Amino acid sequence: MNQTELPHKVQIQQIYDSYVPVFEEILGKIENRLKSVIRLPSMPTYKARIKSFGSYYKKILRQKSEESSTSHTLVTLTDMMGIRIICAFLEDIDNVVRQLSAHFEVREIERKGSGQSVREFGYESVHVLINIPDGCYPTEHLEPVLPGSVVCEIQVRTILQDAWAEVEHELIYKSEFNPFDKPLRRKLAAINANLTLADTIFQEIRDYQNKLQSELDVRRNTFYEKADEITEHRHFSSEGEVSAGTMALADESPYAKGSIDDMVLQALHEHNLGHFTNAVAIYTRIIESPDPLPDMVLAVIFKHRGMAHFAQNNYDKALSDFQESEKRDDNAFRACYYEGIVYSIKERHAEAVECFDRSLRINKYQSHVYYRRALAFYKLHQYEAAMQDVNSAIGLGLEDDDVQQLKSRLLSKFDMKV
Repeated sequence: MNQTELPHKVQIQQIYDSYVPVFEEILGKIENRLKSVIRLPSMPTYKARIKSFGSYYKKILRQKSEESSTSHTLVTLTDMMGIRIICAFLEDIDNVVRQLSAHFEVREIERKGSGQSVREFGYESVHVLINIPDGCYPTEHLEPVLPGSVVCEIQVRTILQDAWAEVEHELIYKSEFNPFDKPLRRKLAAINANLTLADTIFQEIRDYQNKLQSELDVRRNTFYEKADEITEHRHFSSEGEVSAGTMALADESPYAKGSIDDMVLQALHEHNLGHFTNAVAIYTRIIESPDPLPDMVLAVIFKHRGMAHFAQNNYDKALSDFQESEKRDDNAFRACYYEGIVYSIKERHAEAVECFDRSLRINKYQSHVYYRRALAFYKLHQYEAAMQDVNSAIGLGLEDDDVQQLKSRLLSKFDMKV
């Protein structure tokens, strides 16, 4: 390359700077679109950036030196415009990539750092190159005209991956520092390994929470359905008639591994399958564990065991467990509510009202508790209090047939039915 073929830095900068307003407008529109289409359980953070001219110039000298020496137009790079999507968990990364592929025209997906050994310390990230969407081209900055080869780079990382990338950029890339010293390289590799391990552990905790929540949702819905059936139809079975409670375990639980967390999941799984005797036995093993458990944990376990007893029509045992749960948790509004349901089934409506009162003092936004208390007031012939609770339940969004039927019965009592 002779001297006349050397890149002209000033000219290149003038061209690049003329595109910055165009890039800014495009980036703003793409970021807004991303925020409207990306859906995750935890809201991600977005960081948009235009590559600085200094970084741009160094890169075109390395990668496109001949083109930069002869071209009088913009020399394009794939990372001139970039948006970083920073997620909470590893599983979110794949979710984001799938959503990007569904809503944008993707040119390339690259997983940076995925092939590194444990002794290396480069950052991990997923880079997705997308074409500029039709609705994101500039409308205010029409000049200069954007080359057709321009793309936007979307980087998808976890919070910890992003933290490491920022530090690594300052220590190594930005300062052109290359750590040849082995002890120092080991330290950097150890930090990176610890962050990677932390990401993995966070994901494992998240997976456990998701499994637990899934089992809890099934168990709670089953409990409410049984309570509704008994309340509305007054169907009582003698103890021991629930055949599902004494069923032999048909399938091995996927959670039976030995830790307290695994035992909780196993118990909930048995509970949801209708194996109530098995569930009670596991809950009891947890409660009687030789390692003392915090009151908050015991409060949860007693509550679940009480629900299993309830499913077997063992109402006295259920009530005892709900009371034990309430003793161990000052915010046990659900345990108080469940106590009230048991008292209602036992036709002890005044005591049921007291339990519902305690539950609502802790959390006053429970529409179903107002409805249950209204039923108890109705049984106690306190119709005005019952109507007030019915209206509160409806005001909080509970508008099913049972609420409307109770309201109709109350109106007839007041001779106000229309």
